[in-house]
Amino acid sequence: MLRLTEVKLPLDHPEEAIRAAILGRLNIPAADLLGYTIFRRGYDARKLSAIVFIYTLDVEVRNQASLLSVLAGDRRIQTAPDTRYHLPTRAPAGLSSRPVVIGTGPCGLFAGLLLAQMGFRPILLERGKAVRERTKDTFALWRGGQLNPESNVQFGEGGAGTFSDGKLHSQIKDPLLRGRKVLTEFVLAGAPPEILYVSKPHIGTFRLVTVVENMRAAIQAKGGEFRFQSRVEDLDIDDGRISGVVLAGGERIAADHVVLAVGHSARDTFQMLFERGVAIEAKAFSIGLRIEHPQSLIDRARFGKHAGHPALGAADYKLVHHAANGRSAYSFCMCPGGTVVAAASEPGRVVTNGMSQYSRNERNANSAIVVGVTPLDYPGHPLAGIAFQRHWEELAFAAGGGDYAAPAQRVGDFLQGRPSLALGAVQPSYTPGVRMCDLAGCLPDFVVAALREALPAFERQIKGFAMDDALLTGVETRTSSPIRIRRGEDGQSVNIRGLFPAGEGAGYAGGILSAAVDGIKAAEAVALSLQRDFNGRIMSPVA
Repeated sequence: MLRLTEVKLPLDHPEEAIRAAILGRLNIPAADLLGYTIFRRGYDARKLSAIVFIYTLDVEVRNQASLLSVLAGDRRIQTAPDTRYHLPTRAPAGLSSRPVVIGTGPCGLFAGLLLAQMGFRPILLERGKAVRERTKDTFALWRGGQLNPESNVQFGEGGAGTFSDGKLHSQIKDPLLRGRKVLTEFVLAGAPPEILYVSKPHIGTFRLVTVVENMRAAIQAKGGEFRFQSRVEDLDIDDGRISGVVLAGGERIAADHVVLAVGHSARDTFQMLFERGVAIEAKAFSIGLRIEHPQSLIDRARFGKHAGHPALGAADYKLVHHAANGRSAYSFCMCPGGTVVAAASEPGRVVTNGMSQYSRNERNANSAIVVGVTPLDYPGHPLAGIAFQRHWEELAFAAGGGDYAAPAQRVGDFLQGRPSLALGAVQPSYTPGVRMCDLAGCLPDFVVAALREALPAFERQIKGFAMDDALLTGVETRTSSPIRIRRGEDGQSVNIRGLFPAGEGAGYAGGILSAAVDGIKAAEAVALSLQRDFNGRIMSPVA
């Protein structure tokens, strides 16, 4: 196969234009082109009057070697690399030990999937419910203000990413193509095939539900076991090594290899780990607000006359501003054509997040606009960031009226430092509802100052961004984990052998793709460790 890069075509090109572009680039007759696949497709919107698609294509041709020698000077034509993921090992015959995976978000699911594919028959423990039952509990909060602390946006099969935009792009370095493995497995589980090649792939919540169910079935078909409503309450640790996990009902499961993939909101689990002496340190994260605009405004700013073009879909954005107080404010988890959602996991606290369906056809665009905070802002204890988050979530709960409605404010009023008394043109998408107020009381002063400086700066990049009637909703506190569970190069906790901290909750990922990739890394580390231990037992004279 040959890989052709930088193949540019207009937005409205017919399908046959791709084939014609390949023939022109390679200067070959049509009979010599045996087939092609799209490896990547993005767009260049720097010139709004002439937005173009940019393709990377993998092409099969006759006489590839001789053609490559003729075209050797063209850097846009190369031999296509092998993009397949290769399992690092297989479970030894006769191995009885089964690894345990705690959590079934993207990290836990992919750790479980890889372990199952390698033959290790993992046991996956999830404190919440299976994804469809969990969806009913989540809707109970959104529609009726009823929170189930064990089954919500944060807890349950699929993790927090299930109720999000379903973004599948990341800036992580990935030389071993684990990210490609993630996308491939998602497609096998029912995700749209286009996620393999579009530049900013996403799935959307309703499709993710089916994808998660199909992944569960794939794990079970290879010997994996799922146990829902099984919260891990304690760890058995003997002489610096894990020997088992204890469930909330008192049941003990023996295990000497445990993947800890609990997500960024498992605060009670973090407390338990700290009390058991697992090495934990405070970590930076970000807090702020959700902002909503008409999606049509963002489309016009990003695509000009091409706004609304079906091939482009709903436009997104990525913004950052370095404020005079030394803080950085930036957009996070931007959801084109989406909704702001209630994401609380603890009673008496309000948390916001963003979500889109695959179609991205809701009237509003929303994004978190957040400001970085560091352990210097909450010193003194490895878990102090949790207390910091809770403080602002409790203030938001009170400002919203104490019934899981969220506090909200128009941008014009926020910038002028006055409370909002009524909504403007932008209608809120957050349910169970909003209460107009002054959001300055729901965030630290330095965050408020940075946001008030950033919004006009963002206006200079996107006309209308700081429009008076754009709506702010608070608070966004769960951008990433407030802790890091320290691990070594072998993937294990630095002081508890057999414990493999992974994903967002452990402080090593941010978003669905990076969390899934870290789950694959954890599975690889567990598999190699199990294999070493098994071989050592076989070779031991005592054994």
